[in-house]
Amino acid sequence: MTENPVPPWANRLAHLIPFLVLPSGLWRLGLVAGSSMGMLDDGGRPAQLHGWGEHVYIVCLTLFSEAVALTAFGLVRRWGEVVPGWIPWLGGRRVAPYAAIVPATLGGLSLIAIWTYGFRDAFSGDFLPFASDAGAALMIACYAPLQLWGPALLVLTWAYYRRRVTTVQRARGRGFSRVPGSGGAGSGSPT
Repeated sequence: MTENPVPPWANRLAHLIPFLVLPSGLWRLGLVAGSSMGMLDDGGRPAQLHGWGEHVYIVCLTLFSEAVALTAFGLVRRWGEVVPGWIPWLGGRRVAPYAAIVPATLGGLSLIAIWTYGFRDAFSGDFLPFASDAGAALMIACYAPLQLWGPALLVLTWAYYRRRVTTVQRARGRGFSRVPGSGGAGSGSPT
C-alpha cells in the first residue's frame, strides 16, 4: 500500500505507458526477424539488418525501451516511496519525493523532445524510404503512440507530486503530520 491512495486513473495510466511503447518494439523486432517492414535501403532494395551487432542492438534497444516504460509503475507503487528491502544498503529507506519527481519530469520532457524531433518529417517527402504507403503507414502507426509517452509520464508525475508532496504540505498546514513514523503509526498526529 502507498502512503496516500493512488487515484484509479493514475494506476490505469501507469499500466497504459508500457503499451504505448510496445508497438514500436514489435515493429523493430520485425526487422530482427528478417522482414524489411516495407523500408527500402539507399539502393531501393528491401532494407535488411547487417551482422549480429545490429540484431543485438535492436533487441537491446527494444528491451531497454520497455524496461524504461515499466519504471512508470514506481509513481503508483510502494517501491516508488520506500526502497525495496532486497536492495543492499538502501532497502527499507524512504524515497525522497523529489528523487522520483525530478528524473520523471526530465524524462517526460526528454521524451517529448525526442519524439517531436523524430516525427519532424513523418508526413513529408523527406521521411524514410518505403516500398509502399502501407509500409510507411504501418511504421507511423507503430511509432505514433510514443508521442503520448512523455505527456503521460508528466501527468503521472504530477499525480505522484500531489500525492506525495502537496498532501503532506496541506496536512502540516493544519498542524498535523501524515508522514509515517513521525509521531505515531502513520496516522495523523499533532506536530
